[in-house]
Amino acid sequence: MTKVALGFIPDAISVPLDCLLPSRKLPEGLLTSRKYRQIVISISEVGLIEPLSVLPQDQAAGQYLLLDGHIRVLALRELGHTTAICLIAKEDESYTYNTRINRVSTIQEHYMISRAIDRGVSPDKLAKTLGVDVSLIHKKATLLVGISPEAADLLKDRHFSTNVSRVLKQMKPLRQVECVELMVSANNFTTTYADALFAATPADMLVNGKKSAKQSGITPEQISRMEREMANVQGQYKLMEQTMGEEVLNLFLAQCYLKKLLKNKAVVRYIKQRQPDVLEQFETIVATDSLDQQPPAPSS
Repeated sequence: MTKVALGFIPDAISVPLDCLLPSRKLPEGLLTSRKYRQIVISISEVGLIEPLSVLPQDQAAGQYLLLDGHIRVLALRELGHTTAICLIAKEDESYTYNTRINRVSTIQEHYMISRAIDRGVSPDKLAKTLGVDVSLIHKKATLLVGISPEAADLLKDRHFSTNVSRVLKQMKPLRQVECVELMVSANNFTTTYADALFAATPADMLVNGKKSAKQSGITPEQISRMEREMANVQGQYKLMEQTMGEEVLNLFLAQCYLKKLLKNKAVVRYIKQRQPDVLEQFETIVATDSLDQQPPAPSS
C-alpha cells in the first residue's frame, strides 16, 4: 500500500509572534469585523485550539513564514500573548490550509465542540464565545448520538441543521442511510426535506415502530402515496448508482472516438453531404465538457 507523506512535522513548537512573517495582506476593516471579535473572545475564553501553520524562512534568525493563522496572530497580540503554538509545514503549499476552506462542515463543528467540552470547557463558555444560545451547543455536541456510522460518513463534508439530525434519529440505521443517500443525490439537506422523508418512512423503519397520529396536516392516504413514490425513487436511485459508472465510461469512449473521427476532413465532408443533422449532433457531443454542461447550440 502506498504511504501518504505528512505535510507537517508532527510535533508542534512554540514560536515568538515577532518571528512570524505574514504571507498575505489582511483586508481593511478586519479589526472591527464580527468574525475578528469572535476569534478574540474565543482565544480569551478557550485558548488557541488550532495551531498556526508556518514554514521555516530564516533558520539563523529563527524566522518563520506564516501560512495560515494571520487573524489569530492579531488576536493573540491584542490579548497580550507573545508566543503561539505552531505546526511546521514541509512545503509552501497553502491549498490544504484553512485559507482554501469556505466553511467547517456540521460534523467537523460537532467534533470541535465535543473536543472542547472533553477538555473541560463548559457549554455556557462555548456559547458565550460563539455568540449562540447554549441549547444549540448541546444540540451540536450530541449531533451524532443515535446516528449510524454509515449515515454520519455520508454527511461528514456536508452542511445541515441540527434539526436534520433530530429527524434522522427517529429512524432505524438502514433507513437513515437510505434517506441520507437521497439527500446527497438531490443535494438537499434542509429540515423540510428531512421531514418529508420521515413522513414517507414506513412505521417498521422507525425507532419507536409507529408514527404520530397527526403528521402536520398530511392525510394517511397522502402518506401511503408518498411511501410508494419514495420506494420507487429509491429503487431508481440504486439502479442508476449501479449503472452510471459504466455508462459514463461508454460516453467518454464514444466522445473520444467522435473527436478523432471529426478530425478527418474527408469523413466530415461525407457526413455533411449525406447526414447533416447527424453531423450537428456529433459536434454537440464533442463540444460537451461534462454531464452537467448545457449542450451548445448546433452551428448553422
